[in-house]
Amino acid sequence: MGTEYDAVLFDNDGVLTTPTDRDVLVEAIHEAFESVGATDPTDDHVETLLGPDVSSLRRVAREHDVEPRDLWAARERAAVEAQLAEIEAGRKRCYEDVTCLEGLERPAGIVSNNQHETIENIVDHFAFDSFEVWYGREPTIDGIDRKKPRPYYLERAIDDLGADRPLYVGDSRVDVQAADALGIDAAFLRRDHRRGYALSGTAEPTYEIESLEALPELL
Repeated sequence: MGTEYDAVLFDNDGVLTTPTDRDVLVEAIHEAFESVGATDPTDDHVETLLGPDVSSLRRVAREHDVEPRDLWAARERAAVEAQLAEIEAGRKRCYEDVTCLEGLERPAGIVSNNQHETIENIVDHFAFDSFEVWYGREPTIDGIDRKKPRPYYLERAIDDLGADRPLYVGDSRVDVQAADALGIDAAFLRRDHRRGYALSGTAEPTYEIESLEALPELL
């Protein structure tokens, strides 16, 4: 396909690095509740804080009589620290095929729904020198509103790279939806953890690939 794309951007979890174990995040959320004096959260409350919208965060905070901003800040801090421990212990690791990105000869960036600090930790730990820009969500209530499928951070990264025709590579519906919202092409990466994962009911990706090693042919 030659030089069709002038930049390539990537989701992180499940694309560049392995997803964080769910139990690790659940434990971090319990620690966050405890740190703000909210004891004995229900399973529903913990599940909500794994991926809330603003209204569900406010509901949970209200039921525990804490400020939503305080609860969310504690949740994000606990998640950042837990994931850094996973990275340093080698349990959250990069995929072997990321080595092929060094030869893409395109400006590259990362846009993730994970915390921005976590993405910075990943870039530093794994020496991801190929990426010129990276965005994760801010540890604020605004950051919840701005995460994918909204294209807020994706659009900022594209602007930073000065790209006119970027390709976005992700492994979820929200990645495809964010790309579609900006009218750009998306490559859906179906790794082992996405076997049987349905994209129905969302925008269709431009490509579906099983490894990052397929990217050079698309670019």
